[in-house]
Amino acid sequence: MRFRDRTEAGMKLAQALERYRGQDGIVYPLPRGGVALGVEIARALAMPIDLVIPRKIGHPHNPEYAIGAVTEDGDLVVNQWEVTRVDLHWLDRQVARERQEARRRRELYLGDRKPLPAGGKVAILVDDGIATGLTMRAAIRDLKNRHPARIVVAIPVAPQDTAERLAMEVDDVVGLDVTDAYRGSVSAYYDYFPQLTDEEVIALLESLPAQ
Repeated sequence: MRFRDRTEAGMKLAQALERYRGQDGIVYPLPRGGVALGVEIARALAMPIDLVIPRKIGHPHNPEYAIGAVTEDGDLVVNQWEVTRVDLHWLDRQVARERQEARRRRELYLGDRKPLPAGGKVAILVDDGIATGLTMRAAIRDLKNRHPARIVVAIPVAPQDTAERLAMEVDDVVGLDVTDAYRGSVSAYYDYFPQLTDEEVIALLESLPAQ
């Protein structure tokens, strides 16, 4: 499967999530890229939107390679094999830095708006695709602390083994292209896949009705 852009992926994902329409739920896109899909899903399902903001911890010698992820307040999720091979003081500093960045982004994107109460609701986590799944797992752990009735992971594309691992942590995984023949990167599934700016994220969130 291939998508023109994140908007098309969000619209197709919304169709796959139709069974959740009318339920008491909240859509949680992962910034930045997931927000473009999340607003389409929130519109289609008539649900409010909030954010979970996981931040990748990159390897000290290859920052693009994730060895962990953390949210503003949730538990650290790591690739255990890799973490045993890095300096733990360095790791602690990175975790503190990324937590601070996640909080900065929440304030930038949502101002002083309090997180929506998730207790007893359906929480739908959305991203534009998954590779290792570390950032999504960090988001899942963060949400579990908010006690929703049900956690759903919604993604356009993911490797089969990653989706299976996530399925053990949540109530439902909705994927459009979950495959053993993963193409190596999320961008390989899109014709147009630029990085979103902070300004674009804010504009997308402001395009939804006031909550």
